[in-house]
Amino acid sequence: MKREKNKQTLPVGNYEKVLLHICCAPDATYPVLLLRGLHYDVTGFFYNPNIHPKEEYYKRLEEIRKLSKIQKFPLIEGEYNDDVLRNWFRMVKGLEKVHEGGERCYLCYKERLERTAKLARDLGFDYFTTTITISPHKNSKWVFDISYELEKTYGVKFLPIDFKKKNGFKASVILSKYYGLYRQNYCGCIFSKVEAEHFRENKS
Repeated sequence: MKREKNKQTLPVGNYEKVLLHICCAPDATYPVLLLRGLHYDVTGFFYNPNIHPKEEYYKRLEEIRKLSKIQKFPLIEGEYNDDVLRNWFRMVKGLEKVHEGGERCYLCYKERLERTAKLARDLGFDYFTTTITISPHKNSKWVFDISYELEKTYGVKFLPIDFKKKNGFKASVILSKYYGLYRQNYCGCIFSKVEAEHFRENKS
């Protein structure tokens, strides 16, 4: 029998504590509700050292603060300063011209997921997971592979949910409009911004 592409068995919890890495407010709308519906105690972790420029970062930060109040979940805000930005640029040095979805993105996933797994361990969470998988443009297999390795390293379990499935992405779009959230038009880093702008210019 062929396995349905969109099929996913969702792990039901018993109100265990989950640290949810959050990319942006729109991407968190559906995952928070889904995790609660599956009986998990959700705390958000907004950590994105890739976002450029700084004005964009703080705009997204305000939006996730807004969502945390609307949906009433605790929010941990990760570091974002000049040192954090410099470290991120050093990490992707030499990969500036790689198209979005390539090796640069893999390293970015890994850095954010590792910070999430470490924090989950340090704060005594039962699980960690991420909203990265809500986007149809992100490689969920990479997210899962990286996270299972981090599970071994940090001793905290990864909750394997591909949030884009079962119309998850569509739900996030509807919810973000309903909540009146700002929805950005590029992933986050300066390289994705330039690539997105180039794409829009050539399309028009």
